[in-house]
Amino acid sequence: MSAQQPALTPVLALGRQPTPPAATMRGIAAQAMAALGVLTGLWVALSPSFLTLQHGGGNAAVANLIAGLAVAAVAAASLVGPRGYAGLQFAAALLGVWVIISPFILDAKFSIAAPMYWSNILSGGYLVVLALAGLATVRRATR
Repeated sequence: MSAQQPALTPVLALGRQPTPPAATMRGIAAQAMAALGVLTGLWVALSPSFLTLQHGGGNAAVANLIAGLAVAAVAAASLVGPRGYAGLQFAAALLGVWVIISPFILDAKFSIAAPMYWSNILSGGYLVVLALAGLATVRRATR
């Protein structure tokens, strides 16, 4: 370089951040899906305590506690990977299906309050959608 030509300054020196690669954005999406899965799992685990305070009657609170903690554990485990794990997303989808159908199966033995039906159906559907969206981001990121 001659003395008259100015040195090229890197982009970071000017204060502008480079745009992260697309795989990183997909990783952020997978992490967001997993974090929302943790919160939904905690809701499934704790919702019998809230919903049955307003509506009397027994329910399958233990089944919801186990399913909710399993969902939260699977979602927390997928937070470990920067882009999530396809197997864990698939497991979360299966757990979401279980949360949807469990009130109908358990109603034969336990009395389940009507709000628990709706809570489980909505929470399970939300988990299935989150898991499928997370699975789509994981599959796209690995290509």
